[in-house]
Amino acid sequence: MDFTTGAAIPETFFTVWANLFSMGKATSGESVLLHGGSSGIGSTALMLCQAFGINAFATAGSDRKCQFIESLGGIAINYKTQDFVDVVLSATQQRGVDVVFDIVGASYFEPNCAALAKDGRLIIIGAMGGAIIPEFRIMPFIQKRLKLMGSTLRARTQLEKGDIAASLSKNVWPILAANQCLPHVDSVFKLSEVAKAHELMESGDFLGKIGLEVS
Repeated sequence: MDFTTGAAIPETFFTVWANLFSMGKATSGESVLLHGGSSGIGSTALMLCQAFGINAFATAGSDRKCQFIESLGGIAINYKTQDFVDVVLSATQQRGVDVVFDIVGASYFEPNCAALAKDGRLIIIGAMGGAIIPEFRIMPFIQKRLKLMGSTLRARTQLEKGDIAASLSKNVWPILAANQCLPHVDSVFKLSEVAKAHELMESGDFLGKIGLEVS
């Protein structure tokens, strides 16, 4: 693969594998809900779900992003016009999904729990929608036997990161070597244009990854 594609792999694949697959135990035949499905993390998760036989719902905020999600094999939900809980429950005959992979945080906590099936797992890796949950209704959580997990990649030790790398090497690198699940790079900017790259990121009007070229 070219260097730009290779550079887009580590952060997203480490994050998705460590959380959705290693901690979340997502496996073939299960269903997951991914928030931010058109992002670098979201698109990576979608492709790996497709590769491992996992049914994936994914949220996004525009028709363009939803079309991108569908091109990766996901079931797109436009959160601006649809209620993701209603969509998930309707599509699963009211059962819910096995795993929710969330970057939003507090504002999605209760809806995420509502979208989960019994014995479901909620993995939170971000707090874009707030870091404090004002109220937490415990009984629905207990009744469904839900599991709550939080994680960050940056704070892990070198040994922990090495373990993730070894697992990726065994399970995912062969897929990449077969030219499958390669990251989608939306745009590449020269390092001198880093401000433009940040502007694009802040606008949210991109698909997959944004790259910086250091020459």
